[in-house]
Amino acid sequence: MKHRDIIEKMTLEEKCAYLSGKNAWDTRSFSAIGIEALHHADGPTGVRKQAGKGDHLGLNASVPATCFPTAATLANSWDIKLIERVGEGLGLEAATENVNVLLGPGINIKRNPLCGRNFEYYSEDPYLSGKLAAAMIKGIQSNGIAACVKHFAVNSQELRRMSMDAVLDERTLREIYITAFEIAIKEGNPKSIMTSYNMVNGVYANENKHLLMEILRKDLGFDGMVVTDWGASNDHAMGVKNGSSLEMPAPGLGSARELLEALKKGKIKESDIDARVDEIIEITLTTKNKKKPRDKAKMFEDNNNLAREAARKSIVLLKNKEDILPLDKNKKIAVIGDFAFNPRYQGAGSSMVNATIVENVDKLIKKLDLSYEKEVKIESKIKKIEAKIEDLDIDPIYGGAGITKVNATYVEDVQKVISQFDLNIIGMSHGYSRIDKEDETLVSEAIELAKKADIVLYFFGLNEASESEGLDRTHLRIPSNQIALLESLAKVNENIVGIISAGSCIEMPWEKNLKGILHGYLFGQAGMGAVFELITGKYNPSAKLSESIVKKYEDVPNIGYYPSRERTSEYRESIFVGYRYFTTANVPVLYPFGYGLSYTEFKYSDIEVDKEKVSFYIKNIGKVAGEEIAQLYIGLKTSNIFRAKIELKGFEKVYLKPDEKKKVTIHFDDKSFRFYNVVTNDFEIETGDYDIYIGRNCLDICLQSTLYIEGNAKVFPYSKNELPSYFEGKVTNISDEEYRRLLGRDIPDGSWSGKLGINDALCQMYYAKSFIARHVYKVLDKRLKKSLEVGAPDLNTLFQFNMPFRAIARMSNGQVSMEMVDSIVLLVNGHFFKGLFGIILGYFKNRKANKMYRKRFLLREDRE
Repeated sequence: MKHRDIIEKMTLEEKCAYLSGKNAWDTRSFSAIGIEALHHADGPTGVRKQAGKGDHLGLNASVPATCFPTAATLANSWDIKLIERVGEGLGLEAATENVNVLLGPGINIKRNPLCGRNFEYYSEDPYLSGKLAAAMIKGIQSNGIAACVKHFAVNSQELRRMSMDAVLDERTLREIYITAFEIAIKEGNPKSIMTSYNMVNGVYANENKHLLMEILRKDLGFDGMVVTDWGASNDHAMGVKNGSSLEMPAPGLGSARELLEALKKGKIKESDIDARVDEIIEITLTTKNKKKPRDKAKMFEDNNNLAREAARKSIVLLKNKEDILPLDKNKKIAVIGDFAFNPRYQGAGSSMVNATIVENVDKLIKKLDLSYEKEVKIESKIKKIEAKIEDLDIDPIYGGAGITKVNATYVEDVQKVISQFDLNIIGMSHGYSRIDKEDETLVSEAIELAKKADIVLYFFGLNEASESEGLDRTHLRIPSNQIALLESLAKVNENIVGIISAGSCIEMPWEKNLKGILHGYLFGQAGMGAVFELITGKYNPSAKLSESIVKKYEDVPNIGYYPSRERTSEYRESIFVGYRYFTTANVPVLYPFGYGLSYTEFKYSDIEVDKEKVSFYIKNIGKVAGEEIAQLYIGLKTSNIFRAKIELKGFEKVYLKPDEKKKVTIHFDDKSFRFYNVVTNDFEIETGDYDIYIGRNCLDICLQSTLYIEGNAKVFPYSKNELPSYFEGKVTNISDEEYRRLLGRDIPDGSWSGKLGINDALCQMYYAKSFIARHVYKVLDKRLKKSLEVGAPDLNTLFQFNMPFRAIARMSNGQVSMEMVDSIVLLVNGHFFKGLFGIILGYFKNRKANKMYRKRFLLREDRE
């Protein structure tokens, strides 16, 4: 132990109490012996420290902070240096607010595009995710605070996320879902890791010995603090025994009593407790001296500029037919779409940012010299627009939904930035309602405006109800009223450029109506300025997709297995996630992984390969300077195991002036040729002639070579006769027998029984025997549906809807005990009087036990 001298000064009761949070964000403190409170704050997109009383759902306002582009957006930059700088900006603001641990980045793999939290994650590829996360961690921790990488592990859905079981084979676990964490940990050296809500192969992640002790601490070498996701603790004693340091947010002294009881029964040892206490003390002391800015206002200004740069390098140009972009400044431009007035660049729920500076349409109109001023009196036009503005009460939304709420210091929208560019804007129109309902007046105004324009800039995308933490999407479609308007506009104007706001993959059957498409994802508070910098040609787009955009959802490999069926989520697709599946099974996509256009062209040539590296040249053969992202993919056609056709194993972003040529070298590493052998339980290399591909994206391969590698694998785990679907990569309909062979064990029975337990979600009260429980379910369901109908998901209801009964105790700050939860479940299962009596009796027993704990042992924090 690193801090034995401090730990020896603590009583056993104090140590037990120290392993769970004091409130929503902080640990307990024992100042007399040098232990201060450890302050946490959400932070994947921006520092979300609440100004008032803390609550993990973000219901109370947070302090001002810069809202950077979400992880899904930043990943499109493929820019390690940029993301490290964004991390530095986040770390600096966290230090300013005396935050010790910033909860981010999130690096879960995008297994399925319906996951409601995909906007918070980098990619469908573990290599890209890991490299970007390592950069973010380095940046955050450069200011003296700690990053907290999440959610470990196999967290791929929001529905019943606290009560579902991810069932997968060991190779898939290691190669797809652990590799990103491996790279992030070994290269970024985060001080903390957050465990996920779900079970992994039947054991909750936070108490999973295989995950935490064997993989995380032994194989990956992590020795820092492991913290639960808020409310994720199931068995606190087993968590402590198996490597989980801190239970959050505030379970009260019941969790401390659990540890004392487990010690008496021999379930855990005091040495287990000491090890976890040591980990919390270490991170508390190492984050004590933070680097803070001398000029806070200057920090916010610099970070806003950085947020714009990050957005500029992360917005993807998907289509540019007839070179409609950059815009011809002599053309008459119409701006249409509610997202132009109220940019959505962060999302819904508790992550809505309360902007401090937002310019409205009336201010813009007064600044612009409208080209149709002779047709309509300008004063009359302004008055009409001002009258509409008075009816608007929607604040700009510019980031992901969930607990990542940021109170932004500065927000840019079209009205603010458009006057900075020399464009002939003839007018602006909302065009559609934010709620998916037709509005004939808005549609008519938009169409009339489009008729007068040479080019239409159409701002549209997923609304606030479409994607959110706690809620998986039900389809990949953009609201129908937005598409109906687009199709109507296309009938009167063929020159339309679409600017999309969406946190993840969307279907685009309507893309034929657009000559240009700029996918902004969720681009943060300064993103609108970045959009105009790109469409006017001030900067050249350089971003490329970090995920595949499918033609239709039915093309996704795990459509039949997602989300979980009742209790279990079966990962039958194995390693074939995202482009690994599409390229192997030859399933066409609309825009492939790694795809993105530029205003210039690049030529690849002269590939050279040896056992250490691959080298080649890139030349800018266009007329403007630009950045190109070269991607290294590796495959092995003749193999003894089933494999994806290609896998990303390296990338390099290169800046080139017109006619400039550079040599690019990408080195192989320990992950280039390996696979996880479930026979030897180790990563090994198979001998063979590997195909080395250099491409603009996973389908546009420019250069190819082969390299013979002498491997160390002697035995192989699979038979082609037993796993034919996996060897062909056709995994959309895996039989039970083939899946059983892949797992190497029986498939767990995930069906619901007739009796609910403490780990079943509250939404399962639909099956409850108690009419009271069924009524509670109906109330929650009605409240949730109502919030979605008005386009603003209620995160509090979402959390309650999906949380298990045990979380009532784990998040009540000691007001509810596990004994009371057992009685609640009794009541739910139809034993009304027995359950009610147990709840009442449990309440008084818990209250007495809490008082006795403090009175008998008089915690040092009380004395202080």
